Amino acid sequence: MNNISTVLILGFPNLHDCRYLLFYLLLLAFCVSICGNVFLIMMVSHDKNLKSPMYFFLSQLSICDILLSIDSVPNTLVVVLKEGGSMSLAGCILQYTFFVISECSECLLLTVMSYDRYLAICNPLHYASMMGDGLCKVLSFMCWTLSIFYSLVLSSSISSLYFCGPNTIDHFFCDLDPILKLSCSDVFFIQIEAKVLSIPAVVCPFLFIIVSYIYIVIAVLNISSISGRQKAFLTCSSHLTVVCLYYGTVIAVYIFPAPLQSLTLNKSFTMIYATVTPSLNPIVYSLRNKDIMEALARFVGKMPMPFMWPRGLNHVTP
Repeated sequence: MNNISTVLILGFPNLHDCRYLLFYLLLLAFCVSICGNVFLIMMVSHDKNLKSPMYFFLSQLSICDILLSIDSVPNTLVVVLKEGGSMSLAGCILQYTFFVISECSECLLLTVMSYDRYLAICNPLHYASMMGDGLCKVLSFMCWTLSIFYSLVLSSSISSLYFCGPNTIDHFFCDLDPILKLSCSDVFFIQIEAKVLSIPAVVCPFLFIIVSYIYIVIAVLNISSISGRQKAFLTCSSHLTVVCLYYGTVIAVYIFPAPLQSLTLNKSFTMIYATVTPSLNPIVYSLRNKDIMEALARFVGKMPMPFMWPRGLNHVTP
């Protein structure tokens, strides 16, 4: 039986009046994330010109971003506005569980997307036969299954700990290290477990992406025409931008040793990849993608406009 049942979350205690600015910025990022990613899912689902592996995986990535935003941002908004908040211990562990699912699935999906771009550029003649609809669904299923497995392993290990206090988390959401600091049990095994699981979930995908882009760059440089090089680069630029944004902040938070970064800086980087990055992904993929912009134009063109109503409706008398 645990001694604590409620967890106090400090957030950013010294914001004072700046908390309103941060609140509205986070609220804006949340709205953009939900609306933008729902828009991408709708476009990919309903537009026949977006029926390709790249856009299928993009829709799966949007699901990850929606899950991450819903899991982390609403409670963060309350914490920022009230300069602190509270959550049950079970709710804290549950929040971390869904956080791991969304983060691991994003890592794995970004890896699958890099493999898709590798086949499209380095092996274009066999791309359609190799990256079929069946393989796309299998790869997506594997990404989600492995992510759920990783999260359940970690959350079950955390749930087996004895929590006797303190009950205060100096963060804006329930991450692994803040949760472990609440426990009186020996957490060495869980720390090792988390590092071991991060190898197939984060490190190996990152190395795979790097190797894939090395081959992609070599293939692009071997293209004789300048227009061909530009077209090949544009097909990868959005994905590469998202990879840099995501892994850049993750490395800053989890790879750099704790003595080299302040707690405030750690919170700032965590907020970027947990709340801001999900809102940037649909913007990056939409603004830099001609197919999606054309799909949006077709979608808007099909919407009924007031000035297109039958003329007689404007002259109805009571």
